[in-house]
Amino acid sequence: MSLLKGQMIAPDNWETKLGAALGDGLRYGTLFADSRGLVCILFDKDDNGSCFRTEHSSNVASLVQSAPAAAWAEREAHETHGITFAGHSPLRPLLAHTSDWTIPVTGPDQHEVAVGPVHAGIIESGHFLLHVVGERIYMLDLRLFYKHRGLEQAAVGKTLSEGLRYAQRMCAGCAVANTLAYVMAAESLLQQPHDETTRVVRTILLELERLWNHLNDLSAICAGVGFAAGSMGFAALKEQAQRINQSLFQHRFLFSTIAIGSSPIVPERGQAAGAIDEIHKIWEQASIVFGAFERNGSVQDRLTQVGVLSYRMASRLGAVGPAARASGVVRDARTSSPELAYDGFQAAAPRQPAGDVMARTGMRFLELAESCTMLPALLERYQQLPPAAGQSRTRRLPELPRHHVGLGRVESARGETLCCIESDKGKISRLHLKTSSYANWPAVAQAVAGNVMGDFPLINKSFELCYACVDR
Repeated sequence: MSLLKGQMIAPDNWETKLGAALGDGLRYGTLFADSRGLVCILFDKDDNGSCFRTEHSSNVASLVQSAPAAAWAEREAHETHGITFAGHSPLRPLLAHTSDWTIPVTGPDQHEVAVGPVHAGIIESGHFLLHVVGERIYMLDLRLFYKHRGLEQAAVGKTLSEGLRYAQRMCAGCAVANTLAYVMAAESLLQQPHDETTRVVRTILLELERLWNHLNDLSAICAGVGFAAGSMGFAALKEQAQRINQSLFQHRFLFSTIAIGSSPIVPERGQAAGAIDEIHKIWEQASIVFGAFERNGSVQDRLTQVGVLSYRMASRLGAVGPAARASGVVRDARTSSPELAYDGFQAAAPRQPAGDVMARTGMRFLELAESCTMLPALLERYQQLPPAAGQSRTRRLPELPRHHVGLGRVESARGETLCCIESDKGKISRLHLKTSSYANWPAVAQAVAGNVMGDFPLINKSFELCYACVDR
């Protein structure tokens, strides 16, 4: 967690200053607008954040030439705060579903195929408009942001403790990651440390969430190619993982397990020992199921060289998590998370980062192996530590100079999640949550282009992104 002081930039120097910083090796993190202006977070090679701010202006130069990953953020800022980004053309709607949201495509034998927004699964709304020539996909237009839940705006004016519920409820699948990113941002504003037991418990929670998510995603990929043995096998293991969540933390999706400065729920020592045995069993069975998956030639043929996301495109679009690492972008927030118990962690990477569906599937299995190794060690470590401090009272927010941002950064099951909080007189004046799904949806559109229609569901499942996380 870190407390960032905003460096003020004149609106007419916005792109010049930030473009130079990006050219010097800084990495784009996130961008958002409020009534006062724009805020942009950049990271150096050691993942230290820097905050840049400009006063509200109706027109600033776009960053998309230097940081293509900023495209969605600029479109959102344009719609919510009326800022025009010179050089970003066309500045299409992102949140509003107007008649001109698509890119028009013309030519012989060109057709449009619509998928959604209502889907067969129990998921949020998402509309995929596929432009096809014959069976070949020429382009995919994404249309998300259906619910307009307004959770970030609803948190404004609340205390830091009250605001936690809005971050947690953005998505059930990422409840721990989103909540923890928020709490880390809040604790940086409060300058509030926590004890070693809390540090270990939070890491256990994050890895338990990763465990069930990866098992669920492996099941979905197997379902996408009709490999029932894999689909059912991984789904059964996902159920076992969520039962571990229930036994240790009283909730299958691990809701209400993290609070500012403390761990409101901690496992009983006997339950922790039982969970270690269950995790060993999950890994043993997962290895068997994945072995059958690897030996099935027809399954492998469906995954190889399908939905390729190149290293160059993954880097340009700011892709994160397993999807980025499968393309060779080896970046993992767990390698630089001193607030968590990832001591000495090194990110796994595939031997051949081909960037296709097979590489993304293999990457998830590598991370599954990591979690099944880390969790027993963390649970053993937890049993040797003193009890965690009880629910602590949130300290009064210290008097801070203007333009300070509390930043939390967490590696979720889908990749880097960032949370930024600004405060005014002890209340939240701005909450911004950029999830890994928000970062990766543009990469899905890129990976789909050039493939046949029948492979679209499989490519989409290989990213397995959240709709709710972006509809915040």
